[in-house]
Amino acid sequence: MRLLLDENLPKQLKQDFLEHEIYTVRDKQWNGIKNGELLKLLVSNSFNALLTYDKNLQHQQNFFKIYHNCI
Repeated sequence: MRLLLDENLPKQLKQDFLEHEIYTVRDKQWNGIKNGELLKLLVSNSFNALLTYDKNLQHQQNFFKIYHNCI
């Protein structure tokens, strides 16, 4: 599974997912990108999931629209 670790989580969490292909936002040089754009990058770069500490992300973004606009 290809995972993206958001910048609001410690990068050391990568060590907890060794069986997966995991990158941090910093690894991809996507620091400071707003959530909507980050989700578009996530889809267009074939990531399976975003690991984040953002609690209201599902209320701030239209995942269905972002996904279908990127494929």
